[in-house]
This record gives sequence, structure tokens and C-alpha cells, in this order.
Amino acid sequence: MSSNGQPRVTSELEPIGVIGAGWVGLVTAVCFAELGHEVHCRDIVREKVDALARGEVPIHEPQLPDLLERNRERLHVTADLAPVLERAELLFCCVDTPPTYSGDADLSRVEQVVDEIGESGDHALVMKSTVPVGTGRAIARRRESLGYVANPEFLKEGTAVADFMHPDRLVVGAGDEAASFADRVAALYEPLGAPIVRTDVESAEMIKLASNAFLATKISFINEIANVSEELGADVAEVARGMGLDERIGPQFLRAGIGYGGSCFPKDVSSLKQLAGNSGYHFQLLTAVIEVNELQKRRTIGKLKKHLGSLVGHDVALLGVAFKPHTDDVREATSLVLAARLMGEGANVRVFDPVAGERAAELLPGAEVCRSAIEALDGAAGAVLVTEWPEFRELDWAGEVRERMATPLVVDGRNFLDREALADAGFAYEGVGRRRAAVRTPSPA
Repeated sequence: MSSNGQPRVTSELEPIGVIGAGWVGLVTAVCFAELGHEVHCRDIVREKVDALARGEVPIHEPQLPDLLERNRERLHVTADLAPVLERAELLFCCVDTPPTYSGDADLSRVEQVVDEIGESGDHALVMKSTVPVGTGRAIARRRESLGYVANPEFLKEGTAVADFMHPDRLVVGAGDEAASFADRVAALYEPLGAPIVRTDVESAEMIKLASNAFLATKISFINEIANVSEELGADVAEVARGMGLDERIGPQFLRAGIGYGGSCFPKDVSSLKQLAGNSGYHFQLLTAVIEVNELQKRRTIGKLKKHLGSLVGHDVALLGVAFKPHTDDVREATSLVLAARLMGEGANVRVFDPVAGERAAELLPGAEVCRSAIEALDGAAGAVLVTEWPEFRELDWAGEVRERMATPLVVDGRNFLDREALADAGFAYEGVGRRRAAVRTPSPA
């Protein structure tokens, strides 16, 4: 690392190819360019290619627009694979692998990339896409002359650039036949100063799935503890604090809430469960993790009905649509389930998200997508905080929000708001596993 804490860039760096300019691919391409590499990025969506050529970032990811602007001369984006193959030998595969109806990963985009590359002893396919264990072996059988290196990504949406530049660890998996390519991939990451796990392909593929499955398990576990705490009068925030101080457990992913979502956890947990089932093993723990997460999303409905009775005709505001703050990603977002269930109960649903509004309009037919949080809260019988955007904490809850809402009721799905301040303002507050604050009548001005 350099004296200012940034990765040290060396001269004559190897050119890199990136196939797929989605969230993972674009972060990978721009960050390697930031490290000084010439990066040749290919995507089949012409509109995306044209936007990137203009310096426009088609996704919401902090720091990415600035890095793209700073490295436009080193980043070459094209819809044609040929110039990428001509200029780069290490080809990072960053295409989507969504789940199929059976629960297996759809590898059609990966297979298309392999077919397009063809037989080439000069190139290695470096797999960033999350794929089932055994994918690398199958590709190696199909294309014996194509090198294969497993290099799973561990980026978090909203902090992806920082995660790339300052990783906890890097995983590089390859067989003996691709050892020289694996050496070159590992060398790319040496300026980052992180531990590099060199292993076989199958273990590298499993590390990614097992890591996300374990984190999802921690989330479902603390949500179960939260639900029991609500019944017994304990406070899950205090419980998690006490648990997290044990170095064997740690505090990460012990925040109770209304369930995980996004593009990684639901897909990877289901994929690992499906892989186990395909092999003849019933992964009972992951079955429970998935069930708990689905039930957790629906407990919010019961909390609203406890205060309002029937939800028919009531206006309910959902604050947040994206599955987490600082992203516009709504894949597997809890908001989608909540909105559908609320409308199924007869409620009128209003939603607001600082950056995911357009996506909400596409995915939530029947819900009113508002231009501000205050507009969503105006006349609402209840508010549900779904995504912990900082601006929701800064709303004037005791003043304008209290005056605008028809009923002062907040279900805080992320334990994010100041429950004592809300109680002082006369709100009925429902958190997740939190000891209930007594509702206090506001003092006259």
C-alpha cells in the first residue's frame, strides 16, 4: 500500500477483459482501471455501452461515477467481443446467473460466453459470476484449451468500490492445468494487500455460496431471537450487543429486521440448498433460514392490524423500496412482498424511495409512487420503514409528519428510528424485537 493508504499502482500492468457491464462487471472494470490497467469491457446491451461511452453510470453505486470519469481513457466499452479477445487474455466473466423455476442457476449467459470465446489456448475465463459448484469442471470439459479460474466476488451494494479496493480476502481457484493463469490473476490483486486464498475450483465456488448462506443464517437467527424477545419482553438490540461482543460470534449481521433481500442472499441460499438436494442431501438448516426470512416479511402486516384492525381502505406508507440503502436495486426486496400483501388486505399503498422510485413504478402496479416521504405519509393510517435511508431518520416526525398522518403509527422494520422521540411525539411505535416505548401524549406548546 502507498503512504496515503491507497493501493500502489505499478507500471506495465496486464490488460484486462470484462464480459458483462452489470453491477459486478462495471465495478470490476472501473476499479481495475483505477489500479492502472487498460480494461476492455464488453456488454451486449447497446444502450448501456453508449451510456458508458458518454461517461454515464446506469446503476446507483456511490463513488462509481467519479471513478468512471477519472479513468475513461483506460476503460474501453464495446458491444463486440472480438476487440476484447484481441487485447486481453484474462477475461473476467460477470454475467447474470438468475435462478430458474426449479431453483437451479440459469447458466445460459455463461454458456453463451464460453461458446463465443471458443477454443483458445491464449485466454482464461475468470469467473466472477456466482455459479454452482461444478461449473468450472463442466466448462473445462467443454473447452479443454480454455483456461478456467474461479474468482468469486464479495462486494456489497452501496459499498462495492470500497469493498473492491479494501477486501477482507480474495479467492482464486484453479486446477493444475490453469495454474499459470491463476498466478496472473492473483498478481492483479497484490497491490490491494489482502490475504489471497489459493485453492481448487470447486472449493472456490463453494466459498462464495457458503459465505452468503452463513450470513443469511445469522440474519434469520437474530430475527427469530427478535420474535421470541417480543413475546418475553427482552430487547433484541441489547441481546445482539451482548452476543456480538463474543469474538466467536461478532456483531456483524446481528441486526434484526423484516428480512433480507437483494440479488445475492436469496439466490445464493436457494442455490446452495438446491445443489445439496441435487446431490441427495437435504440441507435442513437452509430450509429453515429461507422459511424464517419469508415469514419475517409478513409479520409487519400483523403489527399494523393490531393497531388498525382491518386494513381495508386504510392508506399505508412504505418508506423505502430498495432492498438496502445507497442502491436502487429492488431484486427480492422486502418492499415488494409488503406492498403486495397490504394491497391483498385491501389497503391503499403509497411508497417513496430516494433513488428507486422509477423501479418501484414498474414493479408495484396498484401502489402510488410518491415524490417525497411527506407526500407518502400525508393522510396515512400507518407508516412502515422498510429501507434505512438516512433521510428518513431526519424527517420532522414530531412536527410535520405527526400533523400530516391520520394515525400516528410507525412500524420500524429496521429498528432505525428514535423510538423514545417518537413516543414523546405521541406515536405508537412497533420495532422488531424491541421493548415497546410507552406512548406519551405530547405536552401542549
